[in-house]
Amino acid sequence: MSRVFVASRALMTAVSAAGKSSSPSSPAASAAPKRGIQVPGPISPALRKFLGGSLSASRTDAMKKIWEHIKANNLQNPAKKREINCDEKLKSIFNGKDKVGMMEIAKLLSPHFLKSN
Repeated sequence: MSRVFVASRALMTAVSAAGKSSSPSSPAASAAPKRGIQVPGPISPALRKFLGGSLSASRTDAMKKIWEHIKANNLQNPAKKREINCDEKLKSIFNGKDKVGMMEIAKLLSPHFLKSN
């Protein structure tokens, strides 16, 4: 057995031992601070109206609410599943577009998340 495999085995043992001590269900793991797209921040008035009036929201929460609205109102194009037919409520946050692509949603939402200083 070469030295590389011996060293790798030692590292893997250390990693697995460290992983066992902090399980995801432990209070320390669940109290970890939210980062990146999970952090609530100030949002535009149009997105605020869409989400129901809260002053801040995270990007993940906004995307979840948008997809709930799309699914509840059957706005996905049956022929092209990647295309969303916008109703008036979605047009208010998607710059008045009649149709948007699935991959376009995040780009169109970006201006609605205001910079906080």
